[in-house]
Amino acid sequence: MASGQNQKSDFWSHMRYGGGIGLNFGDGFFSGTLAPSAIYQFDQQFALGLGLNFTYNSQKNAYESTVLGASIISLYNVIPQIQISAEFEQLNIDRNYDTRLGLMNENYWLPALYLGAGYRSGNVSVGIRYDVLYDENRSIYVDPWAPFVRFYF
Repeated sequence: MASGQNQKSDFWSHMRYGGGIGLNFGDGFFSGTLAPSAIYQFDQQFALGLGLNFTYNSQKNAYESTVLGASIISLYNVIPQIQISAEFEQLNIDRNYDTRLGLMNENYWLPALYLGAGYRSGNVSVGIRYDVLYDENRSIYVDPWAPFVRFYF
């Protein structure tokens, strides 16, 4: 028996888990997001992982939307404090408008490709990302630029 067969796999010791939780509300508006993710840390510089996204939005007397999706993310630490990222996200958007508005309900797929940079300290990264596939008519976001905070433990 080869010595490699006796060694335990260290795959799980390289896994890191995190994600995001979002909550936004105002005058007749509510938005909530759950976005768990997991990455595999190949070395001190490079990680690759998968994420899920669930978002619910509601604007009183206007619309409700449900967003479901998944993403693949790559993270690269140029130096320990500077992290660049690329993330491909595929979302399914289901918008249901108030009938009084006379708008057709919508259900469609929306791709996004985010390129980002941030400052990293320990398990937390803070920065900004840009969606190079941004479509102002279909996106659920107002702008292609978006700040981010990432936690991985």
